[in-house]
Amino acid sequence: MTGPYDTLPAVPDFAVTSADVTDGAPFSPAQFAAMSGVAGAEDRSPQLSWSGFPPATRSFVVTMYDPDAPTPSGFWHWAVADIPADATSLDAGAGALGDGGLPDGAFHIANDVRATAYVGAAPPPGTGKHHYHIAINALDVPSVRALGVTPESTPAALGFLTVGHTIARAVLVPWAGE
Repeated sequence: MTGPYDTLPAVPDFAVTSADVTDGAPFSPAQFAAMSGVAGAEDRSPQLSWSGFPPATRSFVVTMYDPDAPTPSGFWHWAVADIPADATSLDAGAGALGDGGLPDGAFHIANDVRATAYVGAAPPPGTGKHHYHIAINALDVPSVRALGVTPESTPAALGFLTVGHTIARAVLVPWAGE
């Protein structure tokens, strides 16, 4: 499987774990979109913990992207910027509307439904298995705002503006669908 980060400049990996999702395994119902019709769907962002990132890290960006969505551009489910370098985790549900569950200074960027929150998996019937790339990018800048990123930016713009500032990346890829 080719991932969305495979064509970007290579950066070192670091470790990411989750109490809610497992790399290569199906999503739990809580991480599905409430509108998906899945029993137990909550639009609850997964708990994430990371370690082993470079000492030069000055902030983190967390995103969730579905390259298998039936659109030419995939689908961005979640984007969080300006997570401080001393943060090493996000609690389950940190992606709730508003930034109250995020570390001080961090903020949501509007996803592809223009919500500044996590929106869970909702693969349309008949579109096969969808792979959800949950990425934690370690950046060499303390704030993406200096790069022109705001809560009104798009996750694609966030990626474009931070690719040259990404010094390491950790990725989990759970899946959903047929």
